[in-house]
Amino acid sequence: MIELYTAPTPNGWKVSIMLEECGLPYELHPVDLGKGEQKTAWFQDISPNGRIPAIRDDGFAVFESGAILHYLAEKSGRFLPTEPHPRWQVLQWLHWQMGGLGPMVGQSVSFNRYIEEPVPYAIARYGNESRRLFEVLDRQLAGRDFVCGEVSIADFAIYPWVRAHRWARVPIDGLTHVEKWLPRMRARPGVERGLSVGIPEEEVDRWSEARRAAYKKGGASMITPVDEA
Repeated sequence: MIELYTAPTPNGWKVSIMLEECGLPYELHPVDLGKGEQKTAWFQDISPNGRIPAIRDDGFAVFESGAILHYLAEKSGRFLPTEPHPRWQVLQWLHWQMGGLGPMVGQSVSFNRYIEEPVPYAIARYGNESRRLFEVLDRQLAGRDFVCGEVSIADFAIYPWVRAHRWARVPIDGLTHVEKWLPRMRARPGVERGLSVGIPEEEVDRWSEARRAAYKKGGASMITPVDEA
């Protein structure tokens, strides 16, 4: 049985979406970020960097969301092509998200929402770079339903960060391919269930039956507010 240690954040949702899409059985272990559980010794034995998400699979620990997606794709034989060129196309976009999109949107959220004293340079710097990366994604999606043609771990990695664009205060106006891709991703039942994982029951009550069903896997004591795409 896979043990999932996570919280309701974009990085956490990547892995819960993947698990739900693959239909792999797992046990949820919510990590309370507000209480600093990610900094405790027991959690850092699983995730040395002290960040969610992390998994244990029959005792073997994997941390870093991109590595977990890759691991689960190998384990399940799904959402990562086996032919070299399509496989590396997916892996390139996975690393693009890990190295660029996630950090930039994350910084946009921090400087727009959580820092009391506005820092105009940082707001502009991270907002402009996030928008540029959204434009890169828009060009890639032209003529494709998903990032690499068929749905893959690249989509599962990228989607939770793009859907946070309003919370990050980064517009996607005019990015027609991104605007069509967001609801296409959200329409997938596995994505809907994955977004429910770790959400407190009082929050799930205002959402769909799929989310309420996913909540039964477990709960969490905090929620990261992310505007719906």
